[in-house]
Amino acid sequence: MSSRLPAFPAFEVRSPASSANLGPGFDSLGLSVPLYTTLRVTSQERTEIVPLGPDLAGTPADESNYVYQAMRLSARRAGQALPPARIEIETEVPLARGLGSSAAALVAGIVAGNELLGRPLDSATLLDVAAREEGHPDNVAPALYGGIVVATLDKLGTHHVRLDPPAHLGVTVLIPDFELSTSKARAVLPTEYSRADAVHALSHSALLAAALATGRLDLLQHAMQDYIHQIWRAPLVPGLSDILESAYQHGALGAALSGAGPTVLCFHDTRTSTAPLHAFLGSVMQRNGLEGRILDLPIDTRGTLVRSL
Repeated sequence: MSSRLPAFPAFEVRSPASSANLGPGFDSLGLSVPLYTTLRVTSQERTEIVPLGPDLAGTPADESNYVYQAMRLSARRAGQALPPARIEIETEVPLARGLGSSAAALVAGIVAGNELLGRPLDSATLLDVAAREEGHPDNVAPALYGGIVVATLDKLGTHHVRLDPPAHLGVTVLIPDFELSTSKARAVLPTEYSRADAVHALSHSALLAAALATGRLDLLQHAMQDYIHQIWRAPLVPGLSDILESAYQHGALGAALSGAGPTVLCFHDTRTSTAPLHAFLGSVMQRNGLEGRILDLPIDTRGTLVRSL
C-alpha cells in the first residue's frame, strides 16, 4: 500500500492590508484597504516555502517563515497536522509601514492552514487565533472580514462588530520611504495615563465608532483626536503633527497615524477632488526631507478571500 497522502486541490488566499487605531481607537478599531498578501498553495510530497518578489527578499524560505507558522496555528487549534504543500507568498503590503503587513501574513496563513485541513475552524475561531497571536484585534479583524471593524480581545474571547463603510468615504494614505517597527513605536508610549486622557480616549473612540456607523462624516475631524499614542509617536514620524493639525484645511475629513506608523491616513469625501490634499501632503514630505507615495484608496469590503486554482 502507498503511504502517500492524498493530493488536495490547489487554492489561493488573498488578505488585505489594514489601518489600525484611526486616532483614538487604540488596539480596537481598524479598516482594510486593497493592498494584498497572496498565498498560492499546491499539493506536493514535501513542504516548500517560496517567497516571491523583492519585498520578501531575505524572508525565510523554510518552515520558520511567519506565514507557515501562522498555518500551524490553525492546525494546533484544530488538533490536526498540516499535509505537505508548496506555499508561494507574494505581497503588495509595504513592510513595517503601519499598514498591517504582519496581520495580512498572519491572517492569510491561518486561513490557508484551515483550508488545507478542510475548514475545521469557523470564522470566529480564526479571528480569535489571529488576535491572540497578534496580541490585539485591530489589524487582523479587518484583514479577515474587510470593511471597518470594532473589536475587543479578552479572557472570554474575541468579539467584533463589522461596519460597511459610509457612502462617499475614501482613504488617502501617505506612505513614507522609511520603516518603523511596531516594537519601537510601542516603546515610546507611557505606562500610565491620567484620568483626563483616559476619558478623552473613551469618549472620542465612542464618537468615532458612532460616526462611522451612522455616516456622520462631519464628525470625523473631531472624533479622530487622540492623546493615547499619536502625540508620543509624533517625534518618530517627521511632519505627523502638521498633518494631524492642518490636513482638514486641505480637504481631509480627518487624519490619523496608521497603526504604529509611519504611514499617515486621511479620510476624504470621494465626491470632491483630493488634489489639494495631495499637494499639502507632498509639501509636508518636502519640508521634512522625506520621500514616499500618496495613494487614494477605497476601503476593501471583502476581507480575506479563498479561491480555487
